[in-house]
Amino acid sequence: MPSHSLPHSSHIDAARPRPNRVQQLLVFLHIWQQRNRSRRQLAQLDSRLLADTGISAAERQVELSKPFWR
Repeated sequence: MPSHSLPHSSHIDAARPRPNRVQQLLVFLHIWQQRNRSRRQLAQLDSRLLADTGISAAERQVELSKPFWR
């Protein structure tokens, strides 16, 4: 019976297409847009809703003070 082996994982990784710079930029822009939307929503929560989420006012302030790329 012949012995079959799977290719080494580095061969699989090398064969996988890598996103080009434009695709990477689009991914970053999408992530930044999501963060911006989430932070705007977080900023609009009243104290009752903030308490329901388990986030303190101090934690909210820390999140809201972050730049869009973080």
